[in-house]
Amino acid sequence: MRSKAYKAVKEKTSEDAIDIAAAIAFLKEHARTKFDETLEIHLALGVDAGKSEQAVRGNVVLPSGTPKQKRVAVVASDSKKQEDAKAAGAVLVGGEDLIADFEKNGISDIDVVIATPDMMVKLAKVAKILGPKGLMPNPKTGTVTPDVAAAVAELAAGKVAFKMDQQGNVHAALAKASWPADKTEANVRAFIDAVRAVRPATQRGEFIRKIVLKTSMSPAVRVIA
Repeated sequence: MRSKAYKAVKEKTSEDAIDIAAAIAFLKEHARTKFDETLEIHLALGVDAGKSEQAVRGNVVLPSGTPKQKRVAVVASDSKKQEDAKAAGAVLVGGEDLIADFEKNGISDIDVVIATPDMMVKLAKVAKILGPKGLMPNPKTGTVTPDVAAAVAELAAGKVAFKMDQQGNVHAALAKASWPADKTEANVRAFIDAVRAVRPATQRGEFIRKIVLKTSMSPAVRVIA
């Protein structure tokens, strides 16, 4: 059951796409909850989600930062790299001891796991724990790297990874309703550009079929980009 406030805002929206700046202004104006709502983007892609060669994934550094500070765990065999990662902002660091802890206790309250290449064979034993949570390090998302400290710093600076879901859609949280409109718009445009940049070579027809913006509690607003 939708709230009266939601229905009231829904009545003011249209199926027609509007300019990004206008959509952001509308969503900011109607963000009336007691908490600072998150602004989300959802893109429907014109890909064949059943074909692996048309899978869409990538990453982008958002110019205005992210709405939530990422909690990062780093797995590295070298103690110096562990120390550097900790200094860069990682909340959890370790080597085989950390993998053993994942295996015994699972993993919670972590948004990203980064690993050095030499630890990937050893991480395989906890793939069934990390994989379902989307936490298994992957070279394609920059989470397998010899320079773990730099990877942690990039996340702190606003780097986010994206991956198409089984229906061919891409989702991301890009801002807070309280942010200045220009900073929100910069993130929205940077994200859309990043998705466009990884268009599969075998994809035909319209690549991005639909883009909508919404806040945590609002209806979706379709945008032109």
